[in-house]
Amino acid sequence: MKKITVIATFSACVLCVACGVSNKAVKRMQLMEEGVSSPTTIEEYEAAIKKYERRIADITLAQQQVGIWYKIVGARYLDNNMFGEALKAYQAAIQYFPDNQNLYYYVGLCAGYLSHTALDYDATGDAGVKRYNYLKLSEQAYLRAIAIEPRYVRALYGLGVLYVHELDESSKAIPILETLLTVDTGHIDAMFVLAHAYYDAAEYDKAIALYDRIIARTKNAERKATAEANRAMVAREAATDIF
Repeated sequence: MKKITVIATFSACVLCVACGVSNKAVKRMQLMEEGVSSPTTIEEYEAAIKKYERRIADITLAQQQVGIWYKIVGARYLDNNMFGEALKAYQAAIQYFPDNQNLYYYVGLCAGYLSHTALDYDATGDAGVKRYNYLKLSEQAYLRAIAIEPRYVRALYGLGVLYVHELDESSKAIPILETLLTVDTGHIDAMFVLAHAYYDAAEYDKAIALYDRIIARTKNAERKATAEANRAMVAREAATDIF
């Protein structure tokens, strides 16, 4: 109960400052909470420091818990495909955990989904701008996640998909997906996207080799059939280019 009271009172203190209440009022609230007035001796200063160290620990713990709750709320929204609300929750969580690569990954994921909902509701002709802005937010978030953890497979894959299937920048996807496949050599989905990127870049031999790799590795009949069809299409394209 004591910790709850301290946190609640501190929150009220912050609100008072925001509303323009004088520093004297804040100090009076601190005096009531911690019993610290105006220390003068070394002993009094040391006692005051110890009291406020406990206060800081309480505040830090509360801040961490708020950040964790935002992460949980974001996950709940995401489970229900409420991508806009999930994005807001993850953005809030980042304020508490700015070096958490998972949060940036989920921001990228939500923004990517939201790009498909960017309609011109106000009939201003800016639906394309909204969609592009969401896609660039997604790109920035994935890049930030990878900057924190360069071998983060989910972010590498998300960024690769974004470049190949959304932004039409397959050349950027190639080194990213190649890196991913050094970390997770059996990532079939990444192989499909990378093969697509190779095809877009007219690197037909690499695309064919990757489809062969998928065909040899996958036990899923549908995936194997898709890889075989894609391989045949790329082989025809390569043969046409020769002539």
